[in-house]
Amino acid sequence: MKSFDTRVYSISDFLEWRKNSVLDISPNFQRRGVWTRVAKSFLIDTIVRGRPMPKLLLTQSLRDQRNIRTVVDGQQRLRTIFEFVSNEFTMLKAHNEDLAKLTFAELSDDLQNEILKYEVGVDVLFDVPFKDLLDIFARINTYSVVLNQQEKRNAKYLGAFKTYAYELGRDYVEYFIAGEIFTRKQVSRMAEAQLSSDLLVILCNGVQTVKNIERFYKKYETSEEVPDELRAARDNFRSVMANIGAIYPSSELGNTNWTRPHLFYSLFSVVSHALFGVGGLTAVPRPHLDPSAQGRWRAALDEISALYDSYTEEGATEVPTDYARFIDYARRRTTDTEARIERAKFIIGKLI
Repeated sequence: MKSFDTRVYSISDFLEWRKNSVLDISPNFQRRGVWTRVAKSFLIDTIVRGRPMPKLLLTQSLRDQRNIRTVVDGQQRLRTIFEFVSNEFTMLKAHNEDLAKLTFAELSDDLQNEILKYEVGVDVLFDVPFKDLLDIFARINTYSVVLNQQEKRNAKYLGAFKTYAYELGRDYVEYFIAGEIFTRKQVSRMAEAQLSSDLLVILCNGVQTVKNIERFYKKYETSEEVPDELRAARDNFRSVMANIGAIYPSSELGNTNWTRPHLFYSLFSVVSHALFGVGGLTAVPRPHLDPSAQGRWRAALDEISALYDSYTEEGATEVPTDYARFIDYARRRTTDTEARIERAKFIIGKLI
């Protein structure tokens, strides 16, 4: 039988309850972990942008003729909100360049009002005994799926690299789906964020193994300012995707082998090298690429894709040595540094 109601309260409601001492945010079973400045900034930016946050869970009971609300789940979110409204910290540029370094008091009156009116979804339990609260808290922390590596990074990091990688993933997710690189189901498990992170690493520090992605999440996690090199990498990412989109509109990419994620990585790395030069390929000539060369690139890339199909058909014989090597690197250890560099070198050789 249902023992709770779902309601919506504004931030001003929580502030009023706190002022009147009818809100308990430190029950015995809550976690005692303290959020980092980055985590706090990310939550406030979520509120400022009007994005929803996960629901809170409260219990409500009558004590001395007053309704006392106890936080079962959501303590750190409320603490963060209270601290921000009390001018104890500001947002970071990695999350909001326009409002970074402004305290709540320094925001416009209109924005302050919007924050105070922001509505939080809440499940409210009534007159629940303490032992039942312990059971409820245990249950809400039980149901979860096994996270993949990108989902773990999403839960762990909130810094500048994540902000840019996810922004780029969202910006190009429709291209990835229409180009048949990913299905919508794969995107629901953050496949586009994994790929955009992997591609952004190329422009930050060159072609390398997928295992190094987390290093960049860590490197930029505590940066209060967005480093210039990361801004440049984001802008360069957009230039690379513009060129790829000109060579292969999304409706045509799916007809080629470049729709395979590891081969799309190779295509992205080659275009990146042509435009900017990238680490791992510094000893490799940079093929010319501008609008006048896009047709020639398309023809060469179509040829590689077609011959890949031909040479990987069952019973295929007399496969040229360079293609055999490329195919081998496209089938084994596909995300290792060596395989990625060798695939890029092969493609560049066909473009020079």
